[in-house]
Amino acid sequence: YDGKCVFCRIARREEPGTALLPCEDEDLVCFRDIKPGAPHHYLVVPVKHMGNCKTLKTEHIPLVKRMMEVGKAVLQKNNFSDLNDVRMGFHWPPFCSIAHLHLHVLAPASQLGFFSRIYYRINSYWFIT
Repeated sequence: YDGKCVFCRIARREEPGTALLPCEDEDLVCFRDIKPGAPHHYLVVPVKHMGNCKTLKTEHIPLVKRMMEVGKAVLQKNNFSDLNDVRMGFHWPPFCSIAHLHLHVLAPASQLGFFSRIYYRINSYWFIT
C-alpha cells in the first residue's frame, strides 16, 4: 500500500468521491475513469500496489487476463454486450499519469472521439493493448 497513490486509496475505499463498481475478484477494483474517452470508460486496478505496465513479467499474465475478464464483466453489467467493439490497454510510461497498474476499458471503441482515437490508439508508442 502506498498512501500517496490515489489508486491505492481508491482500492481501500479511502476516496469517498470514487464509487467502486461491483467486481467479483477480491484482488481487483473497478471504477469509472474521471476523464472518459468513450461512453463506457472504466479502470481495472489491482488492490495491491503494482508499478506501471513496464514492470509486468511473464508471471503476471494471469493477473492481466483477470483484469480483462473483470473489464468485460463490468461492460456486460452495464448493458454493453458487443465485446468486439471494445478497446483495452495500458498507457506506456512516461504516458501514464498514475504509477499504479491500471487497465483502461473503453466501449464502444467505434465511438471514440478524435482525441481519444489518438490517445488510445492500438499498440502505439503510448498505449499498448
